[in-house]
Amino acid sequence: MTDHAKVEAILFAAGEPVEITRLAQALELPETEVSALLEALSRHYAETGSALQVVRAGNAFQLGTREEFAPLIRTAMETKRMQPLTNAAMEALTIIAYNQPASKGFVERVRGIDSSSVINSLVEKGLLEEAGRIDVPGHPIGYRTTALFLRVFGLHSLEELPVPGKRTVETEETEQELAETDDLPET
Repeated sequence: MTDHAKVEAILFAAGEPVEITRLAQALELPETEVSALLEALSRHYAETGSALQVVRAGNAFQLGTREEFAPLIRTAMETKRMQPLTNAAMEALTIIAYNQPASKGFVERVRGIDSSSVINSLVEKGLLEEAGRIDVPGHPIGYRTTALFLRVFGLHSLEELPVPGKRTVETEETEQELAETDDLPET
């Protein structure tokens, strides 16, 4: 295993900028040698036409993609991001957001249906995470929402969640817009 490959492995696995001092410590090499390895890796990517490049951010480095790939990557990521959550996923998120930490069993009792796959999917998407064991019989795993959940739903904290059953100006405006839509039957 070459030092060149070691630098590449660290930058790939980190997924964020790594200070040159941390690279030097991990590789047990002087910073000047690490700097030369980074330059060689950068040249290698350029010469081989790789989509990757070494990106410098101050005194830190990370792997990134070349700018010409940005539209392609953006399209692929938007397609992934634009997949809406199912009703089941929204129900499970709502139950956990308002009752966290909540177990799968609790969510299933509220929804009246097995929710294991829905919760596992939400954990995979990064919207939920394990919050340890709940102090109830059986000590099931509790789940809570994540920082990504807050970002996705435009919240700064859980205190901004709407109060259940409370009518808001936005709710009333949406209902008014729906009532004025010719395509919908009146209720």
